[in-house]
Amino acid sequence: MTPRAWWLFAASSAIWGVPYLFIRIALEGGVPPGFIAWARVALAAALLLPFALRRGALRGLWQHRWAIAAYAACEIAAPFMLISIGERYISSSLTAILIASMPLFVALLAVRLSPADKPTGLRLLGLVIGLGGVVALIGIDVAGRREELLGAALVLVATLGYAAAPIIVSRRLADVDPLGPVAASLALSTVALLPAVLASPPHAIPPSALWAIAVLGVVCTALGLVVFFRLITEAGPSRASVITYINPLVAVLLGVVVLDEHLGPTSIVGLTLILGGSWLSTGGRIPFTSENGK
Repeated sequence: MTPRAWWLFAASSAIWGVPYLFIRIALEGGVPPGFIAWARVALAAALLLPFALRRGALRGLWQHRWAIAAYAACEIAAPFMLISIGERYISSSLTAILIASMPLFVALLAVRLSPADKPTGLRLLGLVIGLGGVVALIGIDVAGRREELLGAALVLVATLGYAAAPIIVSRRLADVDPLGPVAASLALSTVALLPAVLASPPHAIPPSALWAIAVLGVVCTALGLVVFFRLITEAGPSRASVITYINPLVAVLLGVVVLDEHLGPTSIVGLTLILGGSWLSTGGRIPFTSENGK
């Protein structure tokens, strides 16, 4: 890839490896999941909207309104809510491992949305291996525990949304200033998530949870979305999804070291299968040329 794409890749991998830790901290502080999701989105919208307005990045977005609404739903509103609820029942490490299956979902969606790019050969084998890792985690690691099964299912649905979002960007929004769609999507998601806050408002929020929400809003949402959007336009959706090879490792390390989470043999095997399968499903190599041939 281009040097710029590599820098964006490194930044996205680091930024999106830490949200699960801070979501867990906020949850342990007694903050409702709906408020966590809404607060991080509202804070990011408050930060980015003035810049988007000043830069004129919102002009002309009306013609992309349906793509922006779909992107907001798939990348922000639904996943943030689902992951916040899911982490009430499963560890931050398991959450990150399940989200590592995003490239598998990208490959599966390609079967429907891009028949010419549907997996065959090694890519198809990668899908089978990676999905085997997901089955191992769900069928062995959390089998028989209903709440954990629910949490894992919610995270996997969020992962499907994450897989669809880059496709929306590359097909409908790649030719616009990324600040505009990101700011507009955050504003839409802020409104969409407000009922969840009204249904379960927070009470006293401890300082640790406030700091966690601030990091989620400023770094993991505002900065993270702009960087990832730029990475998609620079390197394409398939290569952008490769950050899921790195950020689960960051998240697992933080979960074990900071939160004292236990990583069992099944989790390690599942993570290995998911990452190996994802690697094969995206071509079995790390590409060094961007999609425009540079």
